[in-house]
Amino acid sequence: MTGPGREGGAGYAGAVAPDAGASARHGLDGVADAGAFLARLARFDPAAVVRLRSLDAAARTALWGRLPWGVLVSRTVTGPGPGDATVVAADLLAELDRAGAALPPRRDDRWRWPLPSVPGRVVETVPGGDLRRVAEAAAGTLRAAATHGVAGRAVGQRAIRDALLDHVAVVVTGDGGERVEVTQRLVQGVVRMGFLGAAGRDAPAEVQVRLANRWVGLVAPYGGVWWQKVADLLIKPSGDHPNG
Repeated sequence: MTGPGREGGAGYAGAVAPDAGASARHGLDGVADAGAFLARLARFDPAAVVRLRSLDAAARTALWGRLPWGVLVSRTVTGPGPGDATVVAADLLAELDRAGAALPPRRDDRWRWPLPSVPGRVVETVPGGDLRRVAEAAAGTLRAAATHGVAGRAVGQRAIRDALLDHVAVVVTGDGGERVEVTQRLVQGVVRMGFLGAAGRDAPAEVQVRLANRWVGLVAPYGGVWWQKVADLLIKPSGDHPNG
């Protein structure tokens, strides 16, 4: 995707098989968009992998990654892509930085997570500015608790962080009456991956809350974040990729 545009449109039905002889090329044209995604992914985890999935009936590729707090993040960029391949995010970023076209060594065995059946169903739309404020408030709470403790008692920073990530930050209700809980895991993902765009714009971004079976997603102009409770995870191999 070049510039702002709603992620998760038609074409997410599955990956396109690579053409013969094309698997050694990454096939990405949206280098700036891909680079921004990869740089943030590698900043959170230098060893992170990225999965490239070519989209049906469009010269676009969905990039997928996983953040250390358990959410999947995705951004769609222009270019036909390699079909379906997983590589180290830092390696692909380095290749793009030197204007190379090669696909780094494949690491398909390192992708261990199922993918949601995106785009899913839109339940509600929330202002991006509200999500940004919620994320900043959580960060402030973490700093204060790490410095002063909780109720006068010292608490480990990891315990505080995990409690904050599991906190339900936003609750929306769909037309059918279903109650959808959006945790800080999702909010932090969409904000810290830069999917809302730059802060302080005249027209704040709107973010869609989506459901895709048991997955809850936040889909913003520059990317989407998806989360499924650990108890609901079920890995089902599909096609020639080891983890669907």
